[in-house]
Amino acid sequence: MKGVIAAAAVLLSVTTGAFAADPAPKPEAPNRAEQLAQGKQIASTVCVACHGLDGISPVSANPNLAGMPAQYIAKQLALFKNGERKNAIMQGMSQGLDAKAMDAVGAYYFAQRGKPIAVARNEAQATEGAKIYRRGIPERKVPACAGCHGGAGAGIPAQYPRLAGQWPEYTVEALRQYATGERKNLQMNAIASRMRENERNAVAEFVAGMRAR
Repeated sequence: MKGVIAAAAVLLSVTTGAFAADPAPKPEAPNRAEQLAQGKQIASTVCVACHGLDGISPVSANPNLAGMPAQYIAKQLALFKNGERKNAIMQGMSQGLDAKAMDAVGAYYFAQRGKPIAVARNEAQATEGAKIYRRGIPERKVPACAGCHGGAGAGIPAQYPRLAGQWPEYTVEALRQYATGERKNLQMNAIASRMRENERNAVAEFVAGMRAR
């Protein structure tokens, strides 16, 4: 009897180990061409009026999306859809998009990077903005923008948006909303609230003229 029990235990351990070693199937990676085609289709019907088919917004109050990190775009769409990020238009536009569609939109607009976008119009202001972007304002505990958005302003996927080539009007308004708390982000709320209006304008002017692949 003891031999039978021991044999059963060995068999059980072998079969259990075999099942444990079998890795869970990985989600299938999207077909790149199909994803970009889907993203372009959505962009041409849902996003184009505000952000342009090539990610260059026809209105400076709306952000340029060309070259924006794909994961960042998808994440923001999800936040609009679930109501964590407030914007009546974007909350409505995002309702018909599932996670796959959001990823496709992000991939498509990221693929539009390298296109000429905004330009700096005030050299003196842009020069002052460059100092803040690269070094911050230490005496008021404002960190360098480059620390999160990158030295070239390209952003970091899923975390921080691309700033290079963004319309200055959009950047100024976004910083104002962060400063007043209208737009919620603990890190940016603290940073923008410590900046003076002329400093926010200067940073916006500088990033407008930045070029990042």
